Amino acid sequence: MIAVNRAHNPIAPTAACAALLAVACAAAAAQSPNPSSSQNPFFGSVTAHSVSGDVMKLSLDEAVSMGLKNNLGLKEAEASERAIQGQENQAIQQFLPTITLTGDTGVYQHNLAALGFGPGVIGQFAKLFPSGGMPIAFPEITKDDLTEGQIHYRQTLFSSPVIAGLKAAGAAGRVAYFAKMSARGEVVQQVAAAYLHAIAAASEVDNAKALEAADQVLFSQAHDAHVAGTVANLDELRARVQLQAQQQIVIADENAVEKDLILLKREIGVDPGQKIVLTDPAPYSDLAVQTAEEVRATAYANRQDYQNLRNQLDLYKAIRTAYRGQRLPSLSFSGYYGVSDVSGVGTHGNFVAQGTLTIPLFRESKLRGDTDSAQAQLTAVDAQLTDLRDHIDQQVRSALLDVDATSKLVAVARSNVDLATRALSDETDRVNAGVDDNLPLVNAQATLAAAQSTLVESLYQYNLSKLALARASGVLETQYRVYLGR
Repeated sequence: MIAVNRAHNPIAPTAACAALLAVACAAAAAQSPNPSSSQNPFFGSVTAHSVSGDVMKLSLDEAVSMGLKNNLGLKEAEASERAIQGQENQAIQQFLPTITLTGDTGVYQHNLAALGFGPGVIGQFAKLFPSGGMPIAFPEITKDDLTEGQIHYRQTLFSSPVIAGLKAAGAAGRVAYFAKMSARGEVVQQVAAAYLHAIAAASEVDNAKALEAADQVLFSQAHDAHVAGTVANLDELRARVQLQAQQQIVIADENAVEKDLILLKREIGVDPGQKIVLTDPAPYSDLAVQTAEEVRATAYANRQDYQNLRNQLDLYKAIRTAYRGQRLPSLSFSGYYGVSDVSGVGTHGNFVAQGTLTIPLFRESKLRGDTDSAQAQLTAVDAQLTDLRDHIDQQVRSALLDVDATSKLVAVARSNVDLATRALSDETDRVNAGVDDNLPLVNAQATLAAAQSTLVESLYQYNLSKLALARASGVLETQYRVYLGR
C-alpha cells in the first residue's frame, strides 16, 4: 500500500537536520581556545606515574611521549572527539533501517456492551437467523488469552536531507579528528618548551655554581693576603660580598629549576613529588634555509587547524543542502509482521507493509529561515578560512624572521662568552701579579656571568623559534627532532 501523506511528518528531514546541527555545534565548540592561560588544560595532566624512591631519568622524546598519553588538554580533545562521534552516530541512525522486535502475552477481559455490542445490536443480528433468535447465547463479558510477537521495520528510502546529512556527519567527524590532532601539536609544543626551559634553567645553575667556586677562590686569596698584610681589608670585604651575592644567585636559580621541573611533570602525568633528571642537553644546530613559499605550502597541506576549517566548510555546505532539500518529497517504508495466538481461536499471522510519500506543501517561512541560518554559518566559516590563510602566511614569515634573528643572537652570545672568558683570564693574571686589586676582577666575573646567561637565553629562544616554525608548518609532532637538530 502506498499512502500519500500531505501532513508534516515529525520524523522527516527536520529531525535529521536538527541532529546534524547538534553535531555541527559540538564540532565547532571543540575548536574554541581556552579563554584564560591560568585555566589552560595543557598545563595539567592525568597523573600516571606516582612517587617512587628512584630518580626518573627523562629524555625529551620520553617527555613528549608521556605528554601525548597523559596531558589533560589532549584528554579533553579526545573526549570531545568521542562525544562528537557519538552524536554523529545518533544523527546517522535517522537514515539507517530501524528494526525492533516486540512480544507480549496476557489475559484480557472485554465488555462488549461498552464497545457497542449491547443487547439491541445483538437483537438486530438475531433477525438474520431463520428461527429469529441467536443459535447460542452471546455473553456481553468475554475473556481470552492473547500471545503475540511482532517485528517492525522502518527506513527512509529517499530524502535529499538524508543524502546531505550523511555528508555532513562525515565532515563533523573529520572536524573532531583535526581538532584532536591540533591538540596533539599543542602538547608537543608545550612539553618541549617546558623541557627546554628546564634545561636552560639548569644551565644557569651550572654557570652560577662555577662562578661561585671562582668567587670562593677569590675570597680565600683575598683573606690570606689580608692576613699576610699585603692587601687592604676592603679587598677581603669586597670578595666576601661578591661570594655571598653569587650564593644568592645559585639559591634562586636552583629554586627556579625545581619549579620548572614541577611544571614539566604536571604536563606529562608525573607526580610533582617524583625526583627526575633531564638527560638531554640543550640542543643546538643550524636549520636548513627555507623560503616563506616553501613553508607556506607545507602549512597548507599539514596544518590541522586549516584542515579543520576546510571540513567545517564542507559540514555547513551539507547542512545548507539538507535544509534546501526539505522542499523536496521524501519516501519512506514501514511495516511489521507478527504472529498472534488467541485461546480458543488458534494462531494466525498478520502484517502491514506501508510506503509513505511526504510532500511539503507550505512551510516556506521556516524553510527559508533554516536555509538563511545555514548560509550565514557557511559565510562565517568561509571568511574564517580566508583569514586563516593570511594568518598562516603571517605566522610563517614571522617564525622565519625569529629563527634567523635568534640564530644570529646565539652567534653573538657565543662570541661574547669567549671574549668575557679571555678578559677574566687576563684580569686574574693581573690580580695574581699584584698589578690590580680585585675590583676589576669582580667586574670581569660579572661580565662573564651576564654573557653566559645571555647565551643560555639565546639558545633557549632559538630552539623555541624553531619549534614555533615547525608548529606554523603543521609538522611539529612528526619533525620536532629534525627542527631541534636531534
